[in-house]
Amino acid sequence: MGDVPLLFERLVDDAALFPPGNAPMATAVPAHLRRPNEPFAGLVGPFLCPASRIAELRSVLPADAQMAVGVIVDTGLGVVQEAVAAAREDDRLELRMVEVPVPPGDDLVTGAVRAMVQVPAEVTLYVELPRAAGWRAALERLGAAGRGAKLRTGGLRAELFPSAGELTAFITACTERQVPFKCTAGLHHAVHHTDPTTGFVHHGFLNLVVATSRAIRGGDVEGALAEERPERLAAEAAAIDPPAASATRALFVSYGSCDVQEPVADLLALGLLSER
Repeated sequence: MGDVPLLFERLVDDAALFPPGNAPMATAVPAHLRRPNEPFAGLVGPFLCPASRIAELRSVLPADAQMAVGVIVDTGLGVVQEAVAAAREDDRLELRMVEVPVPPGDDLVTGAVRAMVQVPAEVTLYVELPRAAGWRAALERLGAAGRGAKLRTGGLRAELFPSAGELTAFITACTERQVPFKCTAGLHHAVHHTDPTTGFVHHGFLNLVVATSRAIRGGDVEGALAEERPERLAAEAAAIDPPAASATRALFVSYGSCDVQEPVADLLALGLLSER
């Protein structure tokens, strides 16, 4: 089946429903349920589902199936509690986490607090913070409450991609406050690169892993994020020992990908996964 090192266990959340993949629910659910029987199943985390589509998920899910899910609250800050309840009331769904975006323009601290009070303490919560003034103060509140943060690292427009400096500031701030974080969008490949079609500069998920490891030990985070030499990144990742890998992944928890085969292919090519 292929071993998955600790550094990459459950690194990739199944975001098949989301852009740019936009898989139909009737396709995405059976594909996710087949994952445990596929090579490198240990790389893949829960199935991500928008709150607005939980009813659709429940209608497609077989009666005897069990599925770990992460709910992305796309229905607004006012109904987070209802979204959590809709997922928890179905015994076939294991609610692993809830992700709540604070709308751009809202006060970030207030938005984070509104999300936190609606999600029970036993449910893992990540609050998506816009790249706007006040994000550090919101991060402080999340850290004090033992909650996590989420950052958007790309999208369908160039301005949705944070710079290496912005991403460095976020990773460093999360490390200093011990706030676990997730990322989403734009992380299609392991290594930092420029897309030849769009011209967008994409961060690499392996860059983020190595950058987080460096942040923990006070290393050059921005240098890790900007590194485009695959062999350098792969060698550094391979040298991360189990205690450091555990600490790294306690901070950088996972990222969403609409195609979970892309990270598998990249890690195989870099020699970081073994097909033995």
